[in-house]
Amino acid sequence: MLTIHPYLNFLGKTEEAFIFYKSVFGGEFSMLSRFSDTPFSDQVPEADRNKIMHIALPIGNGIHLMGTDIVESMGQTMTVGSNVHLTIMTHSEDEAKRIFAAFAEEGKVTMPLEKTYWAEAFGMVIDKFGTSWMVNYDVAK
Repeated sequence: MLTIHPYLNFLGKTEEAFIFYKSVFGGEFSMLSRFSDTPFSDQVPEADRNKIMHIALPIGNGIHLMGTDIVESMGQTMTVGSNVHLTIMTHSEDEAKRIFAAFAEEGKVTMPLEKTYWAEAFGMVIDKFGTSWMVNYDVAK
């Protein structure tokens, strides 16, 4: 069976974002590597060596939320937020409400969490780090 691991890129905010995501999902990081930990750390500008090279947070059913810091001094670029939506399928309406509320705090609700024709609860929110989330609870699942 294939498993999809969402991978998020941030401009120097990966550690802060993943501490927040850990507070939402719980658990412990299964991997945390900084640019200073890499074999090519001497090629990374001193100011960027403490940034996150790779981080992974297990969020259930073998899925890991993963991320990295984009290092502009190394020629990397990105567009924040608009290119990724992550869907969270919850096990209960209460869980959907809790997760949605956590993302909405200091974020922007683009569709309130409500009953739809396909789900008991569905909502869309952009969290305070610019990541777009779809929170879904379907009784049939």
